[in-house]
Order: sequence, then C-alpha cells, then structure tokens
Amino acid sequence: MPQTASRTGRPAVSQRDATPRYSDADLAPLLKALAALRDGRFRASVEVPADGALAEAAALVEEIRANGAHVAGEMARVRRELGREGHLRERLSPPAARGAWVSTVEDANAIIDKLTELSTGIARVVEAVAAGDLSQRLELRFRGRPMRGEVLRMAKSVNHMVEQLDNFAWEVTQVAREVGVEGRLGGQAPLRGQSGRWREVTSAVNVMAGRLTAQVRDIAAVTTAVAKGDLTRKVTVEAVGELQELKLTVNTMVDQLSAFADEVTRVAREVGTEGRLGGQAQVRGVSGVWKDLTNNVNGMASNLTYQVRNIAQVATAVANGDLSKKITVDAQGEIADLKDTLNTMVDRLSAFADEVTRVAREVGTEGRLGGQAQVRGVSGVWKDLTNNVNGMASNLTYQVRNIAQVATAVANGDLSKKITVDAQGEIADLKDTLNTMVDRLSAFADEVTRVAREVGTEGRLGGQAQVRGVSGVWKDLTNNVNGMASNLTYQVRNIAQVATAVANGDLSKKITVDAQGEIADLKDTLNTMVDRLSAFADEVTRVAREVGTEGRLGGQAQVRGVSGVWKDLTNNVNGMASNLTYQVRNIAQVTTAVAHGDLTKKIDVDARGEILELKTTINTMVDTLSAFADEVTRVAREVGTEGRLGGQAKVEGVSGTWKRLTENVNELASNLTTQVRAIAAVTSAVASGDLSREITVEAAGEVAELKDNVNLMVATLRETTRANREQDWLKSNLARIGGMLQGHRDVTQLAQLIMSELAQTVSANYGAFYLARPGADGESELALIAGYGVRAEPDAVAFRMGEGLVGQAALERRTILVDDAPPDYVTVRSGLGQAPATHVIVLPILFEGQVQGAIELASFSGFTDTHLAFFDQFTENLGVTINAINANSRTEALLAESQRLAQQLQERSDELQRQQAELRRSNAELEEKAALLAKQNRAIEIQNFQIEQARRTLEERAEQLALSSRYKSEFLANMSHELRTPLNSLLVLAKLLSENPEGNLTPKQVEFAKTIHDSGTDLLQLINDILDLSKVEAGKMEVHPQPLAFTKLVDYVDATFRPLAVDKGLDFAVEVSPQVPEVLFTDEQRLQQVLRNLLSNAVKFTSEGRVRLTIAPAEGVEFTAPALREAPLVIGFEVSDTGIGISEDKLQVIFEAFQQADGTTSRRYGGTGLGLSISRNIAHLLGGEIHAQSRVGKGSKFTLYLPVQYRESGTAQPAAAEPPAAAVPQDPPPAAVAIDPPVSSERPAVGGAARSAGFLEDPPAEHLDAVLSGRKVLIVDDDVRNVFALASVLEGYGMEVLYAEDGQAGIDLLQRNPDVALVLMDVMMPGLDGYATTEAIRGMPQFTDLPIIVITAKAMKGDREKSLASGASDYIPKPVDVDHLLDIMRTWLRRSAAR
Repeated sequence: MPQTASRTGRPAVSQRDATPRYSDADLAPLLKALAALRDGRFRASVEVPADGALAEAAALVEEIRANGAHVAGEMARVRRELGREGHLRERLSPPAARGAWVSTVEDANAIIDKLTELSTGIARVVEAVAAGDLSQRLELRFRGRPMRGEVLRMAKSVNHMVEQLDNFAWEVTQVAREVGVEGRLGGQAPLRGQSGRWREVTSAVNVMAGRLTAQVRDIAAVTTAVAKGDLTRKVTVEAVGELQELKLTVNTMVDQLSAFADEVTRVAREVGTEGRLGGQAQVRGVSGVWKDLTNNVNGMASNLTYQVRNIAQVATAVANGDLSKKITVDAQGEIADLKDTLNTMVDRLSAFADEVTRVAREVGTEGRLGGQAQVRGVSGVWKDLTNNVNGMASNLTYQVRNIAQVATAVANGDLSKKITVDAQGEIADLKDTLNTMVDRLSAFADEVTRVAREVGTEGRLGGQAQVRGVSGVWKDLTNNVNGMASNLTYQVRNIAQVATAVANGDLSKKITVDAQGEIADLKDTLNTMVDRLSAFADEVTRVAREVGTEGRLGGQAQVRGVSGVWKDLTNNVNGMASNLTYQVRNIAQVTTAVAHGDLTKKIDVDARGEILELKTTINTMVDTLSAFADEVTRVAREVGTEGRLGGQAKVEGVSGTWKRLTENVNELASNLTTQVRAIAAVTSAVASGDLSREITVEAAGEVAELKDNVNLMVATLRETTRANREQDWLKSNLARIGGMLQGHRDVTQLAQLIMSELAQTVSANYGAFYLARPGADGESELALIAGYGVRAEPDAVAFRMGEGLVGQAALERRTILVDDAPPDYVTVRSGLGQAPATHVIVLPILFEGQVQGAIELASFSGFTDTHLAFFDQFTENLGVTINAINANSRTEALLAESQRLAQQLQERSDELQRQQAELRRSNAELEEKAALLAKQNRAIEIQNFQIEQARRTLEERAEQLALSSRYKSEFLANMSHELRTPLNSLLVLAKLLSENPEGNLTPKQVEFAKTIHDSGTDLLQLINDILDLSKVEAGKMEVHPQPLAFTKLVDYVDATFRPLAVDKGLDFAVEVSPQVPEVLFTDEQRLQQVLRNLLSNAVKFTSEGRVRLTIAPAEGVEFTAPALREAPLVIGFEVSDTGIGISEDKLQVIFEAFQQADGTTSRRYGGTGLGLSISRNIAHLLGGEIHAQSRVGKGSKFTLYLPVQYRESGTAQPAAAEPPAAAVPQDPPPAAVAIDPPVSSERPAVGGAARSAGFLEDPPAEHLDAVLSGRKVLIVDDDVRNVFALASVLEGYGMEVLYAEDGQAGIDLLQRNPDVALVLMDVMMPGLDGYATTEAIRGMPQFTDLPIIVITAKAMKGDREKSLASGASDYIPKPVDVDHLLDIMRTWLRRSAAR
C-alpha cells in the first residue's frame, strides 16, 4: 500500500538521536549470513553478539536458514532415495514453519507424486509387456485431470509403443498360426499404419511367409506327385540355407527314385510280363537303401531266373512226355518244396504212366476191355491208383458196353432208351446222368424249341429256357441257349440306349456290350458314328469358345474323315466363324483408331442383322466424337491459347454420356473463367495499393492453392505495411522524446515534461512519475514527483519495494500490465464527466539493473504491442538520463564538500607542522629501539627457518610413509585378489570332489580331495591373517560393538573346540564364574577371533591332559590399558592347557609378527607366527590386553582382559608408528568364510576338518533343488577357473549356466537370454568392470529387478557399499562358501518369484 505523510512522517531530531546505531562490524555477521543464504549455503549458522533489533534480525535469519537447510536436506534425501535407492514412496517432510515453506514442500511432493506415478505406470506397462501382456495401457489422466505437455507425450508414446507391439504380435501370430498350425500358406501381415522398425520387421515376416509359402507349396507339389507315382516333377522354387538343402535333397531323391523305378519296372516287365529272365537293374550313383533295394531286386531276379529256368526245363520235359529229367537247381523254402514235389511226381508219373499207358492202349487203342495194370513195388497212393485203374477197367468194361448201347440210341435220335446196367459211384451217377440226360434232352429240346420260336419268330426279347433239374453239359447247353438269348437281349438294348442318347445329344455314351460277328460290326459302326459326332461337337465347341469366350478370331473346325451332312455342317460352322472374324476385326480396327484419337475411320465391312446395327451405332459414335472433339478443341484454344474466357462448347444432337461430357467441359470453362477473373480483380487491386481485397471465389486443387497463395501474399503485404507504419511511429516518437531528454539538470522538471509528452503520445488519460530515493529507515522507496491528470504533492505518495503494483514492478524489474481493471480502480475526471480507465501499465525505470524510478499510466483503450515496444526502449533511455542527472547532482555536492574539507585541511596542516618537530625527537629514540628489535627479529627468523626445514622434512617423511603404506595396501589388495581367485576355484572343486556326488572316486581319492580342501583352507586363513595384520598396522581395523550374551559365546566355543579336543583325547571344559554379568558389550566377531586363536594354540600344543577356558571377573591384576584401569568391571578370559609350554625369554617374542617360540627349520609345529600378534592388537582395539604365563613342559596360560562396557575413548591404537594407509583390504563377512571354525595360521587343521569345513554329509549331485532346478544363471568372470568351479556346482543342482568373459559380453548375452534368473558378477575384469556392468544392466528397464550378486577376491574397504550403490543385490567375497552362496541365491530367487 502507498505510504502518506501522515502515516510515515519524518521523526524529530531528538528521536533520531535516541535510535540505536550499529557499526559495520556489528552488521558484518548478519551480512555474511545473508550472503550465505543467498548462495544457498545453509550450514553456516548466524552468530551475532549484539542484542535488540539486530539480535532479533539474526534470529529471523537463523530461522530462515534452518527452514532452507531443512528443505534442502529433504530434497537431497528424497533425491538420493529416489535416484540411487529407487524408493519411489519417499516424500519431503514439511518444516516447522508455515506459509510458502510448506507450500513449496507440498508442490515438490506433488511433482514427485506425478512423476513417480508416471514412472510406476510405465514400469507396470513395461513389466506387462515383458511378461507378454500387451493389453495394459497408461491412463492419460492424473487424479481426474488430463495429462499435458511432455508427460502426456511420454504416456502417449508408451501407449503407442504397446499398441504397435500388440498389432505386430497379433499379425505375426495370425500369420504364424495360419502357416504353422492351420497349414494355410500365403498369409500376409498388413503394413497399414506401420513405419520404421515395425514396418521393416513386418515386411521381413511377410517376405519370410511368402518365400516359405512358395517353397513349401513347390516341395509339396513335388512330394505329392512322387506319392502319386509321378517322378517327372522337380522342385524349382528359389531357396537358400536349409530349404535349399531340402530342395536339392528332394530333387536328388526324385532322380534316384525315377532311375530306380525305371530299372525295377524294366526288370519286372522283362521277367513278369515279357518272360525274359536274366535281366538286371542298373541304377548308377545310388547308395544306402536305394543301393540295397537295387541289389535285392537283382538278387531276386537272378535266383528266380535260375530256379524258374530249371523248373521250366523239367516241366517242359514232363509236358513233352519226357519223365527222365529232374530239377537240380539249389532252392530254399517253397521253391525247394516245389522242387522235391515235382521230382517225386516225375518218378511216380513215370511208373504209373507206363502201366496206364499199357492198359489205356489195350482198352482205348486196341479195344480190348478187361485189361489190368501191373505196377510192381508201389504202395500207398500209387498202389491205390493202380488198383483203381484196374477196377475202373473192369467196371468200365461192363458199364461202357451198356452206355454205348444207350448212347448209340441217343445218337440215332432215339430218346426212349435208358441205361440199365448195375453201377455205383460216379458210373452210377453217369448212369443216372445219362438217363437223366435223355430226360433232360427231351425237355431241353422242348424248351429250346419254345425260346427259338419266341425270339426268332415272335420278337419277344428276354425269354429263357426253363429246364429243371439239369446240370453239367445239359445245364451248360441250357445256359448257353439262355446266354445266347440274354446276350442278344443286352446287345439290342445297349444299342437302343446309345441310339437314344445320341438322339438326345449325349455323345459320351458308347456301346459297351460284348458282341461278335455281325452284332460286333453293328457295334463298331455305331461307336464310330458316336466318335465322329463327338469330334464334330468338340471342334464346333472349340471354335465357339475361341471366338465367343477367348476372343481369338480366325479359328476353323477340323473334323477329319467326315462326309455328307457332317461335312456340310462343318463347312457351315467355318463359314460363320470366317464372317464373324472379318466383321469383328473391322469393328476392332475402327474402335482402336478411336482409342488412339483417330476419328477418320469408319466400319465398311458387309454385315446384316444385329452386326449391321452395331456397325451403324459405332459409325454414329465416331461422328459424334469427332464433333465433340472439334468443339472441345475450339473452347480449349480460346481459353488456353487465345485467352478468351467465357467460351462454351456446342455439340448438337448428343445425349447421355456425350451430353454430360459437353456440359462438364462447359462447366470447367465457366468455373475457370470465374476463378481467373476473380484472381485478376484482386491482383489489380493490390497493384493499385488496395490491400483490403481477398479472393472469395470457390476453387479446388491447384487453383485453390493459387487462391490461397494470392490471399496469403495480400495478407503478408498488409501485415508488413502495418508493421512498417508502427516502426515509423516508434522511431519517430523515440527520436522526438529522446531529444527532449537532453540538457535537463532537474529531475522534477524532466518528469513533468515526460508525463505531458508521454501521455499524449500513447493516448493515456492518467499518469504518475515516481522517483527512487532512500526512505526514512534507509530502505529505498518510490515517491510521486510528477503526474498527468494527478497533482504531485511533496511526500504525499510513496511506495516501498514490493508494495503495490509500483513497488512490485520495481522489485521484479519488469513491466506490469493490467487489462480489464475494476471500474472503481482509476477514475479520470473532467469538467464534463468522469469514467474509469480499464487499462493500467507500470513501467520500472532501470539503469544497469538499479531502479531509478517508475511510471504508471492508465488509459480507456488498451496498450498495443507497438506501445509496449516503445515503453521498453523509452524507459532505458530515461534511466540513463535520470542516472546522469543524479550523478551530476552528487558531483556538485561532492565538489562543495571537498572545498569545505580543503579549508579544514589547511588549518590542520599548520597544527601538524608543530607536531612534526615533536615526532622527530621521538623518532630518534624509536630508531635505537628498532635496531635492537631488528637484531632480535633476525635471530627469530633463523629459528623459524630451522623449524620450517624440520617441518618440511617431517612432511616429506610422512608423505613417503603414506605412499609406502598405500603401495603396501594396494599390493596386499592385489595379492589378495590374485590369491583368492585361484583359491576360490580350488576350494569349490576340492569340496565338490570330496563330496563324490557320482560315487566314482575311491576312498583314498576322496581323502586326497579333503586334504586339498584343508590345505586351501589353511592358505585362506593365512591370507586373512596377513590382511588383518595389515589393517591393524594401518589403524583401519574397525570395531562394531554390540551386546553379547555370555551363554551364546560359551555355546559357540563349546561347539567349535570340543570336537577338536575329543579327537586328540583331551579333556575340554568351559567354566563361567557366577559373578560374570549376563551381557558383555563388545565386538562379537573380534572377540571370537581372539578366542579362536588362543584355544586353537592350546589344542595344537597339547598332546595330553586338558584345555580349559575360564571366564571370571579380574581381581588384583595390574593393567597398562587406560580403558581397563578406568573400567568398573573387567572380565578375564583365561585359556589354560597342559601342553609343551613356552620358555620365559620367548613370552614377549611370540607376540611379535612372524615370530614363534620355535623358529628353527626343524620345528615340530607349523604356523606363520601372526595369530598372537593379531590377537594382541585386537585386544588393544577392544580396550583390553593379553597376559601370558608359561612353564616349559607344564603348560601355558593366556588371559584376555576386556572391559564389560566397550568405550570408544578407550580404544588403544597399536604400537605401529605407520600412518594410516589409503586403502586396506577388508575382512570378508563371517558368513562368507569357507571354513567353520577358522583355525589360526599357527594351528594346522586337526581331526574333523572335513566336518568343520562345512562338507555336506549327502552330496547335492543329482539333487533337484525346488528353487534352483531349471533356472538359468549367468556368470560374468574373466577367470575360467572360477567359471568352471561355479558351473560344476550349479549344474549339479539342475541349473542352466551361461558364461561371459567380460562386462560387455555379459550384457550382450543377457539381452539375448532375457530369461536369465540371476547373475553372478565378478568385479575386476578387463574393459567394463563389475560396477560399470551392474550399472549398465540396471539401466535396462527389463532387468531392474534381476538379482545380481557381486563376487570379488579384492575385498577392499567400502567395496560392499560400492557394490550395492552400483545396483548389486548382494555381495560375497572370494573364496566362496558354496552353501552360503546357494542360500543367498535361493533367497533372491524366491524374492524374484514373489514379485
């Protein structure tokens, strides 16, 4: 709000004297704090020793700093949680303050909410896509409001990507289902709406489907032809790769099949059809089954040839009456049986034939009945045959004579006689038959006579002779007669059917009944007639199809061998085709000429009927087209060439399409006339300077583009003219008012002049000029000094910075424009009336960023862009002028002040001359004292120089020590990596061998493997001891104190060392005093390490007797450690044994590094001498110490003293004088140690090492783990030994192992195998190390939740944190404990499956 004189009047002089004054020194801390706040440094607190208002201001600044620090800290925390840890639910907590602080935090949280919800939505959609669900989409509204800007574009891009994937997957699945499942080849995925990679992939799928369709169809056609016995087809489609191989294979198969089939067919035809034996199949270039088949066929043909030829020779001989030959060819199976049968048959036939021949000769040739066959030495069938022949001869004699009598009678046509001789069997049957024959002959004669009369005389077909009870020849005779009647019936009826079909136009039927003689001649004649008719019909049909359907003129029917009516019909059809050919070709010539634009030709061929009407119609069409073309050409020439618009085509007597074409041409000419005249009118107006015209005629196509371009040109010219006019106004007024600013020395007069000119220039009705000046409280303010329509009174109106629109414009140093101000905001009055000014503008006047003043203007009408540009340039010039006036005023004031000070200086100069004389006397005394001080200063400088040299020497020595320590640490870290890497594979493979999962190792070999594992375990402990010693010397061994229950510690010691003591036959006991408290506050791991060393030594150096651990409060013991002397309660852990003991002079030596009681080469016990040294240093770190007592041959007693409550201040540094190292290898976590319990480097493994080393009683081989089995794991490691060891173990649990030798190869392999369930990542690798590779994998959206376990041999301090920070899920140092690794893998795989 503005300040008035009544509210902010100047205070009286007496009041100003009472106001507290602060010096620059008092204000300096406050200014420093404000500068820190300005620079964003919120950690510097405000310390102002003064009180009052300055202290209150400091408190306010401190509150502002605290709020800013809180907001900055929360922002950093949330950024870390969101960006590094990935915790998307983290939000800024509000500060204790209110107002903008809280709203800022709420706004930041709202931004995070929106971005995290978008990220979560994108992750949800991407996870769904990765899982194969393409139905998920991002919601384009956030909490009910639609998204906008980049967020909306990003969401739409994700949705568009999923839609493209969905469409692509559906189309490819459709094509794959049609081709691969339904077998429907030829399917194609549409390319509509696709672009980029999607279009390329879809095109590739279509090309693949198309090529596969062509290839499969061609191969299917060939194989189908082969299956149907057609071996002439070949696969001819183009193919590459395996399909090319398949094509060549199929073609080769067809060739071989064809050759094989030809040869087999030839051999089969020669042997089976032509009877030519001895043929062989010749199939060249075949092998395998085809060669075997060929050989089998040839072998079969050869064997069959020899056997059949030999059998044929014997059979031919038998058939020729030669019974002297036998079958001699080798044969098997049924052929052999046939051979024996035929040979036996030949023998029997020979003997039987001789006798039968004799009897037959006597009976049949010589007519001597009663003869008997005599066949000696036969039996069985042949004897029966002989007897039968003889009986037959006797019976036959009597019977034949009686039959001969009856037959003679029948032959003589006497059917009244019968056979009366006694007979049996077949002769009796023959007797009955002959007698029946006589009866049947009588009946047969009657029936034949009847049938012959019906068929031959009466013409009734279908009659049959009915002779009941006949058989044999008589039945055959009856059947023959009936067959004759039936055949005649079928033949005549079949001839009648064919004749009827021909009469009905069906030429497909033929006479098919069997016939002979004249009936056969009739059949052939009729069938030939049908063939001629069919050939005639085919030719006529062909000519009709060529002319009527295919449009091929000139065809002639060729029916050979016809004459008579058929030849006349053929000539008539050919004449019709010739006439039609001439007529159609003449019509085609005319229509072709018309199509080519030649309207001079007419149809002149002779025609009649409808062809004549077609000829007349086409000739009329040509005349009409000619007239139409002339008119269109005339109109086009007038409009397009001569430029005469308005012409119209006039074609008389047209209708239909020609009339519509004429009207369309006239409409085109009319539209073009209207459009061109409208464009010409506008261009003429523009040429005359009239820029208000536009082309409004309707148009389309290029004319519409011309219309739009002309209108755009006119609009551009109009806008350019207006802009030039505004620039002229702007420059002229700036030059005019700029000239008025020159030569003024009074700001008030200048302000009043400016307001008068400025208001009139921009048509403002109200204005005020404010000048910047210091306020009463030292703060700048803007005071009204001039106005337009308002009177400026001294100190009437003033604004502070940020107060009102004027103060806000000055504070922000920018123009404030108010449109549509309220009616009561500013009122402009005159003698005739008043009205509100609805447009207000406030202009800050600046010079080099400093506010010089402000101008406020109000107007009834709005301020244009030209006005605003004028204001920008005008206020800049005005700021320069006001600054120059102020500078001149300050210069004049300074000149007057300098003149006054010069006079005062002259007066004081006289006084100084008097004082100089006194100073000269004082200077003489000071020179004497200065000489003495100079001598003392030189002595001090020499001492300082010597001290500086000593300091530099110490610094150089410290740098050398630090460099040496850093080199040592790096050497130890690298050696740790180089030793742990092969040691890891050695321990894993040795353990796998010792478990003997396949049971193929002997017990001795298993023992060897266990010994290798124990030796590796000892080497690992030695490495750990060396690293511990290095950290102790560097002062980098860390202590993590926590409450430790004594019961837990006792259980650990008892479970660890009792089995070792029992194996050596020692008595082992743990005794705990009742005075010991329940809990000890110390580092559990370090305490266990010390006790392990002490108890391991006791068990190692004791061969008989006992080993005992006593835990009790320390009493009467003198301590050197301050923490023990100050501790209220000290606990002693006493390890005593009855072992070999240590001499007195060695008790201190054994606590030194690499020192032992027996250090000779012939020592009985091994070790490195690091265990007690490390234990002593760890005891110092824990605030305790170790005391030792021993007697040679009696035993030893080592006591560890620790305070009950560990205190940080009581931590004692080791005696080593080395400075801290840059980096020391870090201890592996207890869970990763490959042995349990570890044995000190001074103690070799004793009994039960295999069990304590964590070997499984039952090996995991062939064991299907429910979590691990079937999962795919990727090992990224450049050491093939580690890969082999880990792969051997994991494959034993049913896992599929992939391997990559560096980080980039691991990323590529992971992208090709997205189903990898877990990654084992080494750190030290060439190229991309494990950290960079892990970060790169985490940067891939599909692998953000993939479990990655870092495995490294360089266990440096901070490596675990660095691994987790790079994105690793877990961290394991080498050597790897297999059981621990498997447990961690199961844990992460279960978590991954639960997501």
